[in-house]
Amino acid sequence: MARRRYFFDPPERFVAGTVGRPGDRTFFLQAREGTRVVSIVLEKVQVAVLADRLNELLSELGRRGVAAAVAAEQTTPAEDVGPLDEPLNEAFRAGSLTLGWDGEAGRVLVEARAQSEDGEGIDPDEDDDDDEDGPDLLRVMISADAARAFISRATRIVGAGRTPCPLCGAPLDPQGHICPRRNGHYVN
Repeated sequence: MARRRYFFDPPERFVAGTVGRPGDRTFFLQAREGTRVVSIVLEKVQVAVLADRLNELLSELGRRGVAAAVAAEQTTPAEDVGPLDEPLNEAFRAGSLTLGWDGEAGRVLVEARAQSEDGEGIDPDEDDDDDEDGPDLLRVMISADAARAFISRATRIVGAGRTPCPLCGAPLDPQGHICPRRNGHYVN
């Protein structure tokens, strides 16, 4: 199948979101421009790491005195609490994520590449963007302010999962769980 590429520079909206109940949620990255909506599936840990690395990137840019990043640090991002846009059709499942900074445009680059057929991520350094047989790609260019808003929402969404067990830290299901710290006894 031919490679699909989705480019947004900049999108009207770029968010992380979920569908489902805690413990059984599907995580999405979604970009929207006009009526064009692209949603990709990824793991909870990928959302958490993306938010963390975006924060590190913006902090480093701020330390280096990059004007756009410094201005973003001084503003409070507008909280996007809306649901994911419809239609919610999975374009692909993310295998690898890449971040960067485009100094000329003054924008943050976020890329997500599809998993390979064996479920592994694709090394972005080995992927040729012009290769028609490469993995599907989502490329989003956002301002530092939009990146801060993304970080805020992604952190809130990741933290909205199941509460941790007070003994072992593993997520508690609504009915509890078998806790290794209680020698396999049930904790609720």
